[in-house]
This record gives sequence, structure tokens and C-alpha cells, in this order.
Amino acid sequence: MATYDDFIKLELRVAKIIQAEEIEGAEKLLKLRIDLGFEKRQIVAGIKKAYSPNDLIGREIVVVANLEPRVVMGLESQGMLLAADDSGPVLLRPDRDVLPGSIIK
Repeated sequence: MATYDDFIKLELRVAKIIQAEEIEGAEKLLKLRIDLGFEKRQIVAGIKKAYSPNDLIGREIVVVANLEPRVVMGLESQGMLLAADDSGPVLLRPDRDVLPGSIIK
């Protein structure tokens, strides 16, 4: 079991997707450029089978903002988006507009 202290180490924030594109040679991955309010980042996410890049632009999502960067298919991913698994990824998002960078509590 994770403790409360473990949980509060995660920095969950709202981000707005400002750019999305396919990664050549990747079956599941998309490269996303996100706005966290205080900075812009790149995230590589395995959501290609469920979402087209054009449908993602402008969408708000929830990300783990304080993960150590990781290289995926030669691209640095600077965070992780949150998604439910329902026979494929379903992005988690606020139910109304909020500012990019807003903290999830």
C-alpha cells in the first residue's frame, strides 16, 4: 500500500495540449507539446490508437509533472499523462476549463 506521504510526492497538474503529432515508426505513441502555465514541455504518450493528433489540440489533461524525464523512441518525455484503461486509454481531464498548471489536490 502507498502511504499518504508517498502520494503527496506526486505533483499532479492540469496541462493544455498545444501540439500533437505522430512519431514515425511508432504504433501506439504520440508526441505531445503541453502548456503547464509556467512552462511548456514534451510528453510521449501511448494513446495513438485511441486519439488522433488533431482531436487533442486544445484539450486539457491531467499530468504527473514531477517525474524524472525518460527517453522513449529517442524522444525525451518530460512527464506522464493520466488515463483510465477501458479497452484502450481514456484521458482524464477536468470537467470545466481551468488554468494550465493548476494543481490537482
